[in-house]
Amino acid sequence: MRTISSAAIADAVERLCIEAATALPPDLCALLEEAAQNEVSPAGKAALDDIVANFRLARSSGLPICQDTGMAVVFADIGQDVHITGGLFENAINEGVRRGYEKGYLRKSVVRDPLRRENTEDNTPAIVHVRLVEGDRLRLTVAPKGFGSENMSAMRLFLPSDSLEAIEGFIVDTVSRAGSNPCPPVVVGVGLGGTIEQCALLAKRALLRGAPHPDPFYAEMERRVLDKINRLGIGPQGFGGRYTAVRVSIEAFPTHIAGLPCVVNMGCHATRHASCVL
Repeated sequence: MRTISSAAIADAVERLCIEAATALPPDLCALLEEAAQNEVSPAGKAALDDIVANFRLARSSGLPICQDTGMAVVFADIGQDVHITGGLFENAINEGVRRGYEKGYLRKSVVRDPLRRENTEDNTPAIVHVRLVEGDRLRLTVAPKGFGSENMSAMRLFLPSDSLEAIEGFIVDTVSRAGSNPCPPVVVGVGLGGTIEQCALLAKRALLRGAPHPDPFYAEMERRVLDKINRLGIGPQGFGGRYTAVRVSIEAFPTHIAGLPCVVNMGCHATRHASCVL
């Protein structure tokens, strides 16, 4: 059994909130830089050049990449041989979010109630997803999620008899209907299978993956859907061009014989996340 203090967890989350808000993952930076070099639309290329200049300046200056610093989504993979001391785990995460958003001068965007809309003033509570895994380590990932992209997400419950073409069409249509709203070029996370809530979580997790799916079947589906999306011509920031999306990531899970849930979670060009292991 290995002990990790709640204070160490709060410190880590504080640091990750600031890091995620100011430094895009290197793999996404590379995709955006490649898009800026290859975009054929003059207006689209100008937009991508601004996007690249912006994330480079944010990293060097420690300023937020985007004014919408999002709702803090925290993924925690807890080793089953970890014992957390000094306070409740979720309280430690929220303390880290509170401090991170204060010290990083990050916009506080969370309201206490979805209908009465009173701001909590510290960007808590976070959305926390816990997964028990082997070992004696704790892996934390903070993924701030802005709602320009989140609002463009969609769900559909397909029938098992529906075709692969229909599923791909739904993903592409979701991006098409979103237009410029999610600040393209976008990252598209897709969940397939499970139940409704599991499928939505799969789609959110898919946004974190920086490589093609390890299963060749899904890797080819990702490539095919990305090509279809980029043929829409929406382009960077909606100005037209080749790059409406830079990545499609699909996560699948076993499901019921009578079901085929599909959730598309949209990520903007600033699909941010940062991780550490305690």
